[in-house]
Amino acid sequence: MILNFFDQFCIPNLLGVPLIILALFFPLMTWFTTNRLIQNRYSTVQSSFLIYITKQMMLPINITGHKWANTLITLMLMLMLLNTLGLLPYTFTPTTQLSMNMALAMPAWLMTVLTGLRNQPTASLGHLLPEGTPILLIPMLILIETASLLIRPIALGVRLTANLTAGHLLIQLTSTAVLALMNTMTATAMMTLVVLILLSCLEMAVALIQAYVFVLLLTLYLQENI
Repeated sequence: MILNFFDQFCIPNLLGVPLIILALFFPLMTWFTTNRLIQNRYSTVQSSFLIYITKQMMLPINITGHKWANTLITLMLMLMLLNTLGLLPYTFTPTTQLSMNMALAMPAWLMTVLTGLRNQPTASLGHLLPEGTPILLIPMLILIETASLLIRPIALGVRLTANLTAGHLLIQLTSTAVLALMNTMTATAMMTLVVLILLSCLEMAVALIQAYVFVLLLTLYLQENI
């Protein structure tokens, strides 16, 4: 049987129940079983991390845009959860699907554009034509700037999909090599296993960083329209 490496991007089922549903319940179980009124080391570190990330994320935005902090930090935490799900056994990463990423990127990008058109329509439309442009170049620059504006949500979705898909495929290839070499070349298989562990740590970092980058780009788009 020929192994299809892209099978890892399909939702595994057990007795007709998608296992990703069970995986999504784990954070909820942690939430309901933890007493939020009692401050412990875990909750203190969690709160400090969220406060630090929120401050860093809001740096490019002026005071007017700070009201979007709750929405953006919630989106980032959701992306972190979805990006890291694929590193658990018998699950898959929902954000490796371009359709899901575009469903997140399109409304978020449209929110920034509509906010600019509502608050400062003249300045938002002025981004389509740089000041001091020669008259002959005005139609061409308007088309170029419009294309660059419309391609932003595509870039958001494709970037997230490509980074996560490439990392998971690399881990799949490396783990397959470890299993194939285990009986014939044990020393090589052990060295490859070390590489696999390092790749898994790298993929965890990529999953967290890509969620932060996704939201950070949204903050930059929002800053242009407020």
